[in-house]
Amino acid sequence: MIDMTNGDCNKSILKFALPMIIGNIFQQIYNLVDSIIVGKFIGANALAAVGSSFAIVVFLNSIIIGLTMGVGIMLAQYYGSKEMDKFKETIITSIIFIGGATIFIIIISIFGINKILELFNMPAELASDSMKYLIIIILGLIFTFIYNLSTALLRSIGDSKRPLYFLIIASLINIILDLVFVLKLNLGVEGVAIATVIAQSVSAILSSIYVYRKIDFIKISKCDIKISKNIFKEVIRYSVLTSIQQSIMNFGILIVQGLVNTFGATVMAAFAAGVKVDSIAYMPVQDFGNAFSTFVAQNKGAGKIDRIKDGIRSSIKVIIIFCVITSSLIIIFSKDIMLLFINKNETEVIALGVEYISVVAIFYVLIGFLFMFYGLFRGIGLLNISIILTIASLGTRVVLAYVLSETKLGASGIWWSIPIGWALADIIGVICVKLKLGKIVNEKRLEV
Repeated sequence: MIDMTNGDCNKSILKFALPMIIGNIFQQIYNLVDSIIVGKFIGANALAAVGSSFAIVVFLNSIIIGLTMGVGIMLAQYYGSKEMDKFKETIITSIIFIGGATIFIIIISIFGINKILELFNMPAELASDSMKYLIIIILGLIFTFIYNLSTALLRSIGDSKRPLYFLIIASLINIILDLVFVLKLNLGVEGVAIATVIAQSVSAILSSIYVYRKIDFIKISKCDIKISKNIFKEVIRYSVLTSIQQSIMNFGILIVQGLVNTFGATVMAAFAAGVKVDSIAYMPVQDFGNAFSTFVAQNKGAGKIDRIKDGIRSSIKVIIIFCVITSSLIIIFSKDIMLLFINKNETEVIALGVEYISVVAIFYVLIGFLFMFYGLFRGIGLLNISIILTIASLGTRVVLAYVLSETKLGASGIWWSIPIGWALADIIGVICVKLKLGKIVNEKRLEV
């Protein structure tokens, strides 16, 4: 466990972030394996169907993950201030509230699956595979809730290593089952979905067992099982607002996916591969932003405002260095990366994917800063600003995607809308840092 209220800020954040980054690398690896196996052994149409469906899955996941992330900030603040009674009460309240929300999401998604596919312009020839894949994944959302709530609890107390161990195990299981279900049993896209849900269930079970048995200072007795009005209101505020921020972000992506779908299976396959590359490439700075959020929350709870200021400066340096290196490597090896997803005879898909990567990858530093702003404002409790930044980024992206795609740029206009949206949100983030942070803890102003 890492106490981020003491010691060198940069080392604290990086030490906490590193297991999160490694864990998400493994998570992205098994997502990547899904795409590679589907594209190579089932076909380009199947890759397009799963890739398009994945945007819907990410949106639904983002609602649940956002709810648990918000609670994680509360837990980190109570841990930093050593208010363990409130810490325990927040856990109980979160299980009831977020668990109920997850069941509701599963029910309405299953019953509304046809409308969802229709809403996002799923081509008729891909609808069957998409529906098979989605139904199985949606039923597994309960494991997403269990794992992410356990992870939020562990990370709030400075333990980012255990979630990594559970995720590595799940990733390996997913890869093995992908190969068995698709190559040996010929289950197609359904096999890919079943492998993913089984892997998720393993990580959920292992993480919840560990929390229950091993974290002694949060052992919950009968007298701890209570829900006060104030804690319930705070759980709703933090979890719902963070979920709104996360879901708005992914809903915007989903709307763009609907636009991409109108260009046909070739563009869909290229976009699916490009988005996968993005999610892996800038995932470390996303995890760094989440780690920074916990750092800010713990120090807010402890009342250590100067450490938050130092943390911002350290984060800016780390983000610039990492994103410059990553952007360079992704652009240089863009064609080789596309060949991981698709057979070399699919020349049009490869060309479009390389074009997407070449446009977007150079601007990864912009989304790196955006993740830092998200983490900062979540950590200090100014959740509305995170929502504003998300709306600015995704709103710009959606509008420009539709406008530019109608010009001679065509699908390329969709690619260019992405970095422009990031840039606008970053500008607003800088303005908010300068104008709005007087609301920080104990009315102390954060000087940057």
